[in-house]
Amino acid sequence: MSSPRHLVRSDLVWHALHGSGECFVPSQSHHRASRSRSSASLFRHRRSRFAVVAAVALTLAASPAAATTVFGQAKVVDGDTLEIAGKRIRLFGIDAPEATQTCDRQGEKWACGQASAERLHTLIGESTVTCSGDEIDQYGRLVAVCTLVGVDLNQAMVADGWATAFRRYSEVYVPDETRARAAKLGLWSSNFELPEDYRAEERQRAAGPVRVARAPLATTAPSGACLIKGNRNRRGEWIYHLPGTPYYAETRAEEMFCTEAQAQAAGYRPSRAQ
Repeated sequence: MSSPRHLVRSDLVWHALHGSGECFVPSQSHHRASRSRSSASLFRHRRSRFAVVAAVALTLAASPAAATTVFGQAKVVDGDTLEIAGKRIRLFGIDAPEATQTCDRQGEKWACGQASAERLHTLIGESTVTCSGDEIDQYGRLVAVCTLVGVDLNQAMVADGWATAFRRYSEVYVPDETRARAAKLGLWSSNFELPEDYRAEERQRAAGPVRVARAPLATTAPSGACLIKGNRNRRGEWIYHLPGTPYYAETRAEEMFCTEAQAQAAGYRPSRAQ
């Protein structure tokens, strides 16, 4: 490797050749002046380089942990979960029906959860998927954005209507959901519960009925009070909640009814969280 002195001299010659278009042969006095300037330049260069290294070190120290990247052939678990090399990956910012979830299409149930998973499998095929994220969820899954030859798979699932934008964590895919919903693509061609609501109800069923001591509702509520809460959920479904049932206290009533018959006549259905 050339010494710093040689590097400086070569630089001077290069500038002579390319800056003025003429070549020159340095004299002895020029050599001495050049050496003096070279030493000062080298000192300044080293000091500047040290400052840059120090700044980079401080920046790295202040930066968050680097994202984890996983790539390889992916196994589809459901419409928003993959497995690559034994590691589970939850697609960031989207929520797809659970594998066991069904939806209602023209009065008939259909396996929308399986259909969502099949769509993700079709998108991936046998290609290599790259997933990058910096968060691990409560189930030990890497929360990541996954891409395939530059295509954002998270976005593609929402844009095609096979997953919803998971607004609790991000609104980045909301515009894609809005377009898919307007075009009645995928899930939006049917009636379905939001996956989040479906999971909550499944957890409640697994836990068993909530035993709350309460008097049965009479045809007419005591003192004329109407206690049945009617509420429209985010899916647009009209649902009524009875006192003492799960989520009753948290539900914001849009209408109140005295009897279930009144609620049903108004177009509401009972909550499935019993």
